[in-house]
Amino acid sequence: MASKTQVGFVGLGNMGNPMAKNLLKHGYPVIATDVFPESCKEIQEMGAQIVDNPAEVADKADRIITMLPSSPNVVDVYTGPNGILKKVKKGSLLIDSSTIDPAVSKEMAAAAEKMGAVFMDAPVSGGVGAASSGKLTFMVGGAEEEFTAAKELLSCMGANVVYCGQVGTGQAAKICNNMLLAIGMIGTSETMNLGIRLGLDPKLLAKILNMSSGRCWSSDTYNPVPGVMEGVPSGNNYQGGFGTQLMAKDLGLAQNTATNTKTPVPLGSLAHQIYRMMCARGYASKDFSSVFQFLREEEGQ
Repeated sequence: MASKTQVGFVGLGNMGNPMAKNLLKHGYPVIATDVFPESCKEIQEMGAQIVDNPAEVADKADRIITMLPSSPNVVDVYTGPNGILKKVKKGSLLIDSSTIDPAVSKEMAAAAEKMGAVFMDAPVSGGVGAASSGKLTFMVGGAEEEFTAAKELLSCMGANVVYCGQVGTGQAAKICNNMLLAIGMIGTSETMNLGIRLGLDPKLLAKILNMSSGRCWSSDTYNPVPGVMEGVPSGNNYQGGFGTQLMAKDLGLAQNTATNTKTPVPLGSLAHQIYRMMCARGYASKDFSSVFQFLREEEGQ
């Protein structure tokens, strides 16, 4: 079998680190960088080559994946003074798995095209657990003829790789999913809290909801009430999982796109306000299911 060509990776945080590890496990040589050098240590020990900045990654690899916290980080990593587009090779495939504004994805795609490179947006669903086990869902936007090449790499890190349409549509799918996820989590938390107040055992209530029409992912897979389920953040003081701050960010993106497209999202707007309030009250780094705890505390205000 021919040896696999190297892949660049920029952004080795909670998601990027396990994703890059899965590329290594599938036999791809990885060239990586992160603004925090300590984030590179673990993957370096596994055999990845570490360089100083994104431009150096682009100088050595013609397939690059980026996984970054927000739109400004993506703009800097691609177009900044040490950005990918400073050294990108013609014909390079650039895949951004960050969750950002679809308009920024389109800007990056246009900038990449001027340099003769191809940019695709491929945000993920599934969280840190799915990143570690290689079971992420990738929602991919970009030129359809490039999808097969992108899928080859993304399949090493995910169980589902779905083509959504042109650049920006991957982000659109992700933002819509997370808006529904937030609304569903708040609804589940309110419902569980009310049921407990009415004297119902939380495990029994969850069981009834999950065999009834109110069932949803937040009730049957990721229940927010401590003690109802094992192996979820609510059972571990809301540590790990998907941070409240990140949910607030994604709901902000949903708000921006809703405003730009004149789409009414009253529940999405309210969810955004609730998660922003949570960030201001010390919940920023806790899992987003901690909205249950937040609502319980609000009763005492």
